[in-house]
Amino acid sequence: MEKTNCKTFLSPMKNDLPYNDFNSFLKKTFGVRCHKITIDAGLTCPNRDGTKGYGGCIYCNARGSGTGAYSKGISIKDQIKSAKAYLSKRYKAKKFLAYFQSFSNTYAPLDKLKKLYQEALEDPDIVGLAIGTRPDCISDEVLDYLEELNKDYMIWLEVGLQSAHDKTLKLINRGHTVQDFVDAVERIRKRKINVCTHIIIGLPQETREDIMYTAKFLAKLDIQAIKIHLLYVIKNTKLHELYKKGEYKCLSREEYVSLVSEFLTYLPKSVIVQRITGDPHPEELVAPMWALEKQKNRELIIKYMKEKNLYQGKNYCKETSV
Repeated sequence: MEKTNCKTFLSPMKNDLPYNDFNSFLKKTFGVRCHKITIDAGLTCPNRDGTKGYGGCIYCNARGSGTGAYSKGISIKDQIKSAKAYLSKRYKAKKFLAYFQSFSNTYAPLDKLKKLYQEALEDPDIVGLAIGTRPDCISDEVLDYLEELNKDYMIWLEVGLQSAHDKTLKLINRGHTVQDFVDAVERIRKRKINVCTHIIIGLPQETREDIMYTAKFLAKLDIQAIKIHLLYVIKNTKLHELYKKGEYKCLSREEYVSLVSEFLTYLPKSVIVQRITGDPHPEELVAPMWALEKQKNRELIIKYMKEKNLYQGKNYCKETSV
């Protein structure tokens, strides 16, 4: 990616953070503390049911990063009720986004999806939906429905990319291409629906240059937010097998802090940063154990960026091209 004569200089964020954080965005939008409530809707993935493949991505287990609530027979209504009580007490949250997280939450017949989404939206304190999915299972009919919902609610489609390198996507068994992601973003944005992109830092065989290419690639696309995840090893995954054989080595905390900090400098200031580290289930985590210290990791990234005079957008140039 070569820079032209770009003379666009961006100042640090107006808040005290070196990046455009999601909490501030939500507070400004709704005027009160707003939190996501994680929903397990019991859906699956085309990379697990045989449509695209079996076993899922190499880092994903049978729970698919979900809470397990669906397998316990807990309804969406009750998942929301329980989470609201906790978040209201701990964070004084008053409004909520229902976050359909585990697996691919647009991967079902439209009638079924409507029932799931509407059950969440029946709660008067739910102001929108965040729907985790893949770029290769977002149909036009689902997008048309979400376009209608978007008129009255805040709708986010959280689309996993993970890396802007097809060789990496093949290696981690994603089952889709980078172009699939680009096409999905274009179709989503035609309906004015917000896109939050998920990427992973620490993927096998990726160099610092590879990771920064992904940042610069995303900077050229019409995305509204990003989630940055650490690749950690969890039990009963292909990655776990590679780790035990010594064929995969986790990043150190220092490496991760440095990589995230630089990654953010290539993103335009307009992109909302929803997450800067992963959040593994303690009972499933194999390595690195420091991944459990979410708050500390976040604080170290902020501290590093401030000490190095780094901030989101510092190295962004709209005239650059991949």
